[in-house]
Amino acid sequence: MRQTKKIGLLFYILLDYLAAILAWALFFTYRKLVIENVVFEWGHFQDPKFFLGLSIIPIGWVILHFVSGSYTDIYRKSRLAELFRTTVTTFIGMFIILFAVILDDVVTSYTSYYRSFAVLFMLQFFLTLFFRMTVLTRAKQQLESKAVGYNTLIVGGNGKAIDLYTEVNSQERSLGYRFVGFITADGKSNNRLEQHLPILGGVNDLPKIIQKYQIDEVIIAVETSEHPYINNIMNLLADQQVVIKMIPDMYDILAGSVRMNHVLGAVFIEIYPELMPAWQRIIKRSIDIVASVLVLLLFSPLYLFTAIKVKRSSPGPIFYKQERIAQGGRPFYIYKFRSMYVDAEKHGPALSSKNDSRITPWGFIMRKWRLDEIPQFYNVLIGDMSLVGPRPERQYYIDRI
Repeated sequence: MRQTKKIGLLFYILLDYLAAILAWALFFTYRKLVIENVVFEWGHFQDPKFFLGLSIIPIGWVILHFVSGSYTDIYRKSRLAELFRTTVTTFIGMFIILFAVILDDVVTSYTSYYRSFAVLFMLQFFLTLFFRMTVLTRAKQQLESKAVGYNTLIVGGNGKAIDLYTEVNSQERSLGYRFVGFITADGKSNNRLEQHLPILGGVNDLPKIIQKYQIDEVIIAVETSEHPYINNIMNLLADQQVVIKMIPDMYDILAGSVRMNHVLGAVFIEIYPELMPAWQRIIKRSIDIVASVLVLLLFSPLYLFTAIKVKRSSPGPIFYKQERIAQGGRPFYIYKFRSMYVDAEKHGPALSSKNDSRITPWGFIMRKWRLDEIPQFYNVLIGDMSLVGPRPERQYYIDRI
């Protein structure tokens, strides 16, 4: 399924690129025949402006669509939402082309600007929309025919879970759920869902089960008596790249404070692993890169001064590296100026205290002004960390927390 999703998305991007090529070629032809009022010849396609537009503009459209968040899983897309996104993105892209390309053309009247804008907009919009709707309609048909599906895990094994499973499987047309099994929420063995699906383990086995069975979606269908377990379940799912769906309480529905989606007769709260749209992630990452480069360059004298002081404070290396856990459970090395004596943790991991004897005299000063942490801008620059985000911790303490 995951390979199918990747191929489908690549095909989706390729058709966007093809739509942009066709739109520009047809628009160029229109400009020659109508705006410039010349007898069109094949030699006009040798115009440097034609090749320049053909090589740059389609790539620009693909980048703009990526920033707008269009390039996500095609099997989860709403055609109505994609219609709205395509309209807005095309308007934005057209204004960029208008000021970057069209206004530089030689025209006979100002009305030609508006006509050019309208023609290129319609060509770009309708060609892109046609290809997209074709792909999305085909994707929906594949889901409904069960040709593709999402590996789905149910958390819970009694009333709500059985009702959900029965309702989904009683439909003629599939919505893409491919149930691989369920896990118990309370660890008890009296689970009626076991008559329909294999039990894969308990709550604490969630990360291993998701990895082993390549789970795409987790549906939490626990009983009211099992609600105390939900907090632990959500904590275990926090770093997993899965879509979480939960059957809400009546209070959640009446409050209207959650994003919900109807699946047949059931109502789900939906939680997606990527809450930030692509354009926000790009801006956030751009700020990380620019700020890190500026700090590393402008404060280089401070780095040099601190490094010399560390070297003179006690025997040992200038920098200290330690393995931390990034988003999704990925390990990486965090870099700091060394503020402790060598072999400070020879007896095992230990948190530092205010008057910790393991800290060097210069280390106390660095820690007071956070100078020991400024090498972490290198971690931010290479993408291990972000200026704004959760603190990465060691696996030793994550296991205990």
